[in-house]
Amino acid sequence: MFTGAAAGFAALAATAGAFAADSVKVGLLTTLSGPGAGLGVDIRDGFQLAVTLNGGKLGGLGADVIIADDAANPETGRQTADRLIKRDKVDFLTGIVFSNVMLAVGAPTFASKTFYISANAGPSQLAGAQCNPYFFAVSWQNDNLHEAVGNYVAEKGFKKLALVAPNYPAGKDALTGFKRYYKGDVALEVYTQLKQLDYGAELSRIRAAKPDAVYIFLPGGLGINFIKQFVGAGLNKEMKLFGPGFSADEDVIKAVGEPMLGMFNASHWAHDLDNAANKTFVAAFEKAYGRLPSLYASQGYDAARMIDAAVREVKGNLEDKAALQKALAAAKFASVRGALKFNTNQYPIQDYYIREIVKDAKGRVTNRTVGVAFKNHADAYVGECKMPPL
Repeated sequence: MFTGAAAGFAALAATAGAFAADSVKVGLLTTLSGPGAGLGVDIRDGFQLAVTLNGGKLGGLGADVIIADDAANPETGRQTADRLIKRDKVDFLTGIVFSNVMLAVGAPTFASKTFYISANAGPSQLAGAQCNPYFFAVSWQNDNLHEAVGNYVAEKGFKKLALVAPNYPAGKDALTGFKRYYKGDVALEVYTQLKQLDYGAELSRIRAAKPDAVYIFLPGGLGINFIKQFVGAGLNKEMKLFGPGFSADEDVIKAVGEPMLGMFNASHWAHDLDNAANKTFVAAFEKAYGRLPSLYASQGYDAARMIDAAVREVKGNLEDKAALQKALAAAKFASVRGALKFNTNQYPIQDYYIREIVKDAKGRVTNRTVGVAFKNHADAYVGECKMPPL
């Protein structure tokens, strides 16, 4: 069952401590309004698809998914998460897109002993010194995709880069990750406003800096606006444009179209990855929603499947937090990305791929996997994590 915040919040029937629950209650708190809304919609749709394909259940129990909008606002996110935990008594939280919202929601969520399964945000703080047994990232750590592109750009011999990212935790993590592997000249490093729409000033500075290439981390509507303005200014004829998968995903491609052809990006997932779970997911998503899935949708889908596997492993006993943590860490589900395991900080160890935007056999502008950037790649902060006990 899926319910929106406006529908009100019904109380979950109480269950005796050591007995299996009657249902699993999930608070899917994500961004459903503003420039980042498309990202939250994809996470929501991927999660809902997994539950639907599973007969409306998670771990063999009926799934009650409460959907709420954080509006990409940390305080809204914190207040809504508090309501989901205290009034609705959710067993799990998931869905947050933006790391500043995740950091606001994290502490009260962990204090309530509610597991948070991140289908996107992977801030460095929660990978390192602030790691917590109640937090799992089924996505990546914020730096990882940027590290992959930084490594690729360095290998391809680009010597002078301009870097652009929004001024919030994931933006800082992004460019830190990129520079961890790219050691060439950074001619310009710009941090933009999180809800910025006009990039005229930044484009003028980029043109004046004369880089070989530009690396952007501008997810969702931010990337759409930047790339349209970048092409409109003719800069695509003067320099190459690179980005992480977020800045070259299906939502951006749909809005920008053919000017994105030839852009390279990195992701831990692609719709053409050759594994059975991914083929099922892509076909079912296209049938259900009439569009190709994005990496955000893949993460929402995997978050649901991870919860499903863990609840099944503990036989529905959601009160045994230690057993549930162990079951989540085991990741006994077939991920759409292929091989996946969790490190000691409960962030993934996984492969990262290089994708190129091309026209496929059906004439669609989309991503095609062209190489592997990293195999079994872990984040840079795991050594700082001293995982506290439950």
